[in-house]
Amino acid sequence: MLDIRFIRENAGIVKASLEKRGSRFDLDEVITLDEGRRKILLELDDLRRKKNEANDAITLLIKEKKDPKDTIASMKGVASKIDEFEAKLREKEDELGRLLLFIPNIVHDSVPVGDPKNNKVVRQWGDPKKFDFKIRAHTDICEYLDIVDFVRGAKLSGSNFILYKKLGARLERALINFMVDLHTSRHGYQEIWPPALVNRASMTGTGQLPKLEDDMYRLKDEDLFLIPTAEVPVTNIHRDEILDEQDLPIYYTAYTPCFRREAGSYGKDTKGLVRVHQFDKVELVKFVKPKDSFDELEKLLGNAEAVLQALGLTYRVQMLASGDISFAASKCYDLEAYAPGMDAWLEVSSCSNFCDFQARRANIRFRNKETKKTEFVHTLNGSGVALARTVICILENYQQKDGSVLIPEVLRPYMGGIDKIER
Repeated sequence: MLDIRFIRENAGIVKASLEKRGSRFDLDEVITLDEGRRKILLELDDLRRKKNEANDAITLLIKEKKDPKDTIASMKGVASKIDEFEAKLREKEDELGRLLLFIPNIVHDSVPVGDPKNNKVVRQWGDPKKFDFKIRAHTDICEYLDIVDFVRGAKLSGSNFILYKKLGARLERALINFMVDLHTSRHGYQEIWPPALVNRASMTGTGQLPKLEDDMYRLKDEDLFLIPTAEVPVTNIHRDEILDEQDLPIYYTAYTPCFRREAGSYGKDTKGLVRVHQFDKVELVKFVKPKDSFDELEKLLGNAEAVLQALGLTYRVQMLASGDISFAASKCYDLEAYAPGMDAWLEVSSCSNFCDFQARRANIRFRNKETKKTEFVHTLNGSGVALARTVICILENYQQKDGSVLIPEVLRPYMGGIDKIER
């Protein structure tokens, strides 16, 4: 959430950011509402001053044994006006608070301007693998090796829900364990195992609500939501807390299942594992000092890249353009791994710096050891990395002529020493 004072003093910057995003949000409505709220505050201050003066006058009249009736009557009129203006103020503040939740974060100056066609490839690691045989897409590989049952997954839950089986299930578990171990042992993250259901305050704190409520799975009888990403519960661990500066930065990693209703709603790429309603993901979350946040973003990106490099997958890093960046992010990189069977680059990670946008919504602060004053932390997160698209890339890159799939070497200890998935 943006600070109303920042909006008031930097309306041009906010409007320029909205324009870069292609947003139609009417900032003038917020500015007009804020002006009206401030006028009411001025009138309230004047009325409260008059009330205090009347109270002092009544006290003096009583002390002097004079009749305070007229002064009391005038004070009642002032008190009535105070009640009226306080009600108007609450109405203005409620509406202002509601509108502020719909203003996206300020786009960082380094972000390319434009729609997704303006996303900038920053670098690429490796080259697409070449094969001397006719390769298969992951759907055919899964069916041939009998490691994913798409039909029964749909029978259990509906379209775009997946049933992993046999060594397909073990591969999924191996990837999760490998990634959590990598991030905790080499990258300095603390492991977290959060709830998969969160309350409305948590979803609002990270920016999913109110804007994206229709895309979320919500319980019918309780105001709880299935998490779309571990970012939500893990970021909200410190909601309404004041952290010590000496404890920053804080790094957390968490494996969770993730649930998204919007998956598969794009009218393309809905076959197989590309877009599913439930998927597994290892998330990376950081709480850092403001001056360090963009350096921390580059480190976060490197942590996610380390996973793909260890798996031997060709990937590229894209800096997202202003029209493709998420609502809450100020700057974002996507990692896209290459899937040769599909001949496509698949997003397997997004790494974002939210600056103080989420921290304001969730009220996460730290105490500056020099000034002793509190400041909002900067929050970051990234997939480290997401499944099932990583599974797609492994199956399609490591497929063999005989239909088997080699297991990446770093995963073999997690597969009980198995080096190949065979029919």
